[in-house]
Amino acid sequence: MKTILTLGITFIMLAFTQTTPLKAQSDESMIKETIMAMFDGMRKGDSTLVRFAFADNAIMQGIDKDRTGKTVVRDGGGLKNFLNAVGTPHDQVWDEQIEFSSILIDGAMASVWTPYEFHLGGKFSHCGVNSFQLYKGEKGWKIIYLVDTRRKDACK
Repeated sequence: MKTILTLGITFIMLAFTQTTPLKAQSDESMIKETIMAMFDGMRKGDSTLVRFAFADNAIMQGIDKDRTGKTVVRDGGGLKNFLNAVGTPHDQVWDEQIEFSSILIDGAMASVWTPYEFHLGGKFSHCGVNSFQLYKGEKGWKIIYLVDTRRKDACK
């Protein structure tokens, strides 16, 4: 009798698991995947992987100091230039190590804050914070705006 009961419960559980749809992936995890795809592509020198993370009209900027020490907003040179730089063979691995500090989502818009350290060929280069703006369209979450800060000290 125990065997029949055990088999019955097992069949019911199997039937239930096969008819229950998989839980949809959360927006937060999809946003993280999009951003990590960009950094994975940078590490691999794979501009196609990086390109997949961005919307067509994405804007890239950086907040930095000019030669006089004045804080300025620099144009990042555009997505096309960034993709060309990533895809051009280079000896040293571009390894940007990030932490997801804050992810804010409102419908199809997200804002993500990621402190980072950038290592070039295994050696520390600089640190700062990335601020991403993303939108959710037909092809999932895409980066529409990326601005970062850069410094060599006071990293943690």
